[in-house]
Amino acid sequence: MQSQNSLYIKNMVCNRCIRVVKEEFEKIGVKTKKISLGEVITKSPIKNLPINRIKLILEENGFELIEDKKAKTIEKIKNFIIKIIYDNNYLINESKKISVLIEKELGLDYNYLSSLFSSLESVTIEQYIILQKIERAKELIKYGEYNLSEIAYNLGYSSVQHLSNQFKKVTGFTASQFKLKTNNIRKPLDKVS
Repeated sequence: MQSQNSLYIKNMVCNRCIRVVKEEFEKIGVKTKKISLGEVITKSPIKNLPINRIKLILEENGFELIEDKKAKTIEKIKNFIIKIIYDNNYLINESKKISVLIEKELGLDYNYLSSLFSSLESVTIEQYIILQKIERAKELIKYGEYNLSEIAYNLGYSSVQHLSNQFKKVTGFTASQFKLKTNNIRKPLDKVS
């Protein structure tokens, strides 16, 4: 059941996004209970909020208020995937498949979620997960803090070879070639699809 105090926001993909939304809501006097990736729970019911003003400040900061129920579900899936991929220990400590985790997180059948995601996005959930993992791998390769074996392990790959094959397929480069490139060809997380 959806809360009467929940707003769903597209393109909130990091802690900095959460901070920006929090600051902007404070500026216009909207009190919040909780802000997480893609969702703001307000102290007042949505019907009592200045929705047009909220839409405007969100758009000015590169976000978008989601009002369609299906789009809200898609955004929840995306934000959950980003959360688990960027939490270095999450995939290591969870022995379950990501599909099981998504189903549990959203409380909906995975087949339904997969079908909905594919119908509204240009990729399947599985392809989206791979694209997000590769973006994370690019980041970790550029930083140089981990070797490829550690990156594969942190991202839940069964082997370095599996990561290497997906990396080459998605980027067109080997991990070594990517590291040598002077221009960073990473994508913003909200543009991955």
